[in-house]
Amino acid sequence: MIATALDRLTAPPSSKLLGWHLLDARPSEGWVRIGFDGKKVFCNPAGFVQGGILSAMLDDTMGPAVFIMTEGRLYTATITMTVNFLAPAKPGPIVGEASVTQLGKTVAFVEGRLMAGDGTVLATSTASARLVETAKAIRREHLEVAAGGIV
Repeated sequence: MIATALDRLTAPPSSKLLGWHLLDARPSEGWVRIGFDGKKVFCNPAGFVQGGILSAMLDDTMGPAVFIMTEGRLYTATITMTVNFLAPAKPGPIVGEASVTQLGKTVAFVEGRLMAGDGTVLATSTASARLVETAKAIRREHLEVAAGGIV
């Protein structure tokens, strides 16, 4: 696995709840692949993962794409996010992919998608996010202090 700035960040409880785990990344391209656990407790009455949970997974994929591209210097605060639900998400592994489409001085534009284990595209998303210096956005206890770290 390639080393990224995410290695120095303590996962927040919301990411842990979603089963967030890094699968692959290309920091120089602003591209990331994240795995999630589509738990049965996330399902609606029809037995599919609820759309708000899928939206959270997309948000938790697109933000890290910017974070790794900027080597952990910039954190994102989502301004807008549009989600298109394309197929019902059954419980099980879900994979998110995101790429930075434009990185400005104060705003980033990102696109993402979620896929089921069989490759079916479940949802797509585009987002704009305000860029904030990581040291100002994240409480110190969530960042690991390491040689060359971001704190």
